[in-house]
Amino acid sequence: MLAGFRTGFACALAMLALPVLQSRPAQASEFLCRPSPLMRDSAGLDLASAWNRSGAPLRILAIGSSSTEGVGASAKDRTYPARLGALLREGLPGRAVDIVNAGIGGETAPQTLRRLKTMLRPGAYDLVIWQVGTNDAVTGGDLGAFRSLVADGIAAAKLAGTRIAVLDPQFYPGIKEAARYRAYVDAIADAARAQAVPVLSRYQAMLGWYQRDAVGFMAALAGDRFHMSDAGYACLAQDIARSLLGGRQAPTVTASAQ
Repeated sequence: MLAGFRTGFACALAMLALPVLQSRPAQASEFLCRPSPLMRDSAGLDLASAWNRSGAPLRILAIGSSSTEGVGASAKDRTYPARLGALLREGLPGRAVDIVNAGIGGETAPQTLRRLKTMLRPGAYDLVIWQVGTNDAVTGGDLGAFRSLVADGIAAAKLAGTRIAVLDPQFYPGIKEAARYRAYVDAIADAARAQAVPVLSRYQAMLGWYQRDAVGFMAALAGDRFHMSDAGYACLAQDIARSLLGGRQAPTVTASAQ
């Protein structure tokens, strides 16, 4: 189905390009936003009908905790949902794109799941991006119960006839009990794979950023060295936009995401 997804958009998106953020000379401490393969198992994210609905806005619900709310960003228009909306509008000229930011800082999976279920009215959204797992991974708990909660949320979206993609936890250098933290990342992937829905693997992308340039990576994080900064959210939004539009239609971004 992934091949069909890309083929279906090849003609419509062949001439589209996401805007490249303004560049400036790189410095040793500057974070350089390079494209990262973000989407895993995207066969279940066939958005062709949503892109092609004549005249109708594309409706996206971004739900989660502080990374969705935008803690660490300098302004509301610097959050990842706001940035993503701007990129999709430029990538889909003439198409209205409405993104609801339903992020609440500090929430764990059970709290967000309750809100998600109340918002999943049939036909309300074309896509849900569910950012989940960071606070659960940090605090620990029953990993099996967490996996079941993720599966429950995915099933609820499917029941409502809404496409869903799961955005997994961020990587940051100060992770304690790294093996446990990674187990939550893997649990999300397992739950999503079992129901054939894609994971937007922020963890893997940010780990790649860090491995390429550990010093420059710190500019992708806010002052608390945990939440993302304006630069980090901008780069995340560009990677998500590429995943939704089809990476082959987007230019390579080598500019600083400031």
